[in-house]
Amino acid sequence: MLHQLVRDSALRTPESLAVVGPDGELSYTRLDRWADRIALALAALGVREGDRVGIWLDKSAAAVATMQAVLRLGAAYVPLDPHAPPRRIASLVSDCAPTALVATPERAKTLDEFGKQPPLLSSWPEGSPWQHVPQAEPEPLATPLPQPARGEDDLAYILYTSGSTGDPKGVCLSHRNALAFVDWAAVELRAGGADRFANHAPLHFDLSVLDLYVAFAVGASVHLVPQEAAYAPRELVRFLTEREITVWYSVPAALLLMMRHGELLETSVPTLRAVLFAGEAFPVDPLRRLRAHLPYARFLNLYGPTETNVCTYHEVDRIDPERTIPVPIGRMCSGDTVTAVRPDGRPAGPGEEGELIVSGPTVMLGYWGRPSLAGDSYPTGDIAQVLPDGGFQYVGRRDAMVKVRGHRIEFGEIEAALQSHDGVAEAAAVVVGHSIDATLVAFLVPAGDLAPSLLDLKRHSAAWLPRHAIVDLVHVLPKLPRTGNGKVDRRALTELARAHEAETGSAHDAEDTGR
Repeated sequence: MLHQLVRDSALRTPESLAVVGPDGELSYTRLDRWADRIALALAALGVREGDRVGIWLDKSAAAVATMQAVLRLGAAYVPLDPHAPPRRIASLVSDCAPTALVATPERAKTLDEFGKQPPLLSSWPEGSPWQHVPQAEPEPLATPLPQPARGEDDLAYILYTSGSTGDPKGVCLSHRNALAFVDWAAVELRAGGADRFANHAPLHFDLSVLDLYVAFAVGASVHLVPQEAAYAPRELVRFLTEREITVWYSVPAALLLMMRHGELLETSVPTLRAVLFAGEAFPVDPLRRLRAHLPYARFLNLYGPTETNVCTYHEVDRIDPERTIPVPIGRMCSGDTVTAVRPDGRPAGPGEEGELIVSGPTVMLGYWGRPSLAGDSYPTGDIAQVLPDGGFQYVGRRDAMVKVRGHRIEFGEIEAALQSHDGVAEAAAVVVGHSIDATLVAFLVPAGDLAPSLLDLKRHSAAWLPRHAIVDLVHVLPKLPRTGNGKVDRRALTELARAHEAETGSAHDAEDTGR
């Protein structure tokens, strides 16, 4: 079970550093004891086995301790984006119906207008605010918490992803789902107690599972990158060197920023022994330069949607100087079986393409509030080519889901937010560019004579969407182009967006055409 990892490390190396966050640091003993005390406080609010607890805190040692506390009660935690608008958080809280919410009083108050909220735990048990780790050394509980009668196949946490219908979907992951990946990663990385893991991803993003739980499994320390510094390149490079990080895991966009604007390629990082990336394709030219700059480090390209966590991996060794496409996503891992299935239903052979279908221990329980997937395979919607060695080369998506700076975005959710504006009759979204150069472009048909401005639409969307899903640019059309079957012609819209980018020189710098 996930929470047992911290207990075991606290017994083996009690004074070893476990978590370093913007709010302070916790040894394994302190993390273990604070988790127990938070669990006791949550139990007093009525949290029991099988319940859910929302965690709406900034990335911090406090948030990590709270996650552990929830698991110790046999409940499941639901990490909520600390930068998401209150309307969105209220919608997620309504969907998963948590027994309790852990948040600051100020943050919780913003939910008042959306109706009754669950009981609130608004500070550490001793009363100090969540923004600071209490200085007092916690005593062990006089009576240990009862061990919940829960198993590895029970729900451990819910991660909300963008939804194609305009509504976010709660991906339900069990202890077994997470541990299958964590155990594989710990062995593959040869992780040990001396390692120092960087946690770049937000805690509601599935990349954080490796940072936290592989570290806890081996008694290593995890160093939380403050959310406000997540895309500040110079701060990230300084974090990497000053913390003497040994294992780095992030979306490629963060590494590209560090290379372009943080002087990573001019910086010596002797402690770094593993660089992991996932969430989107890493452009091959900059990856080749980074690989050459860090010849002593292992490079791993990890692949898998939130619904399966990591199910394939590829170790990047020498990159052929003639290669122009991204490196492969590689071979299956974490005990999973991954198959590329052709449109006719047959497995694809070498050189053929098909949709990646995943089965095995990392496949989610299902979406919250929907039928279970237990024991079933998961069709990823990703198209890949089978390579001669049995690995896979990613080709693209078969639907309208895209990745922008590593975040999964469904166009339906963006379009639903835009179309909720009184001044918008129809809306469609596309992405131009890749990785950190990706631009989210919206096309709209106005409901009246005057179209809403880009600033107006940004403000409106901010009440519904996370920041990474807010459009960068808006174009106004008299009508949206359609395919022969009546669907929005996204290919035509993408070409329009690219043409405008070519005219202006940069989509990010272009003027709003919706005035």
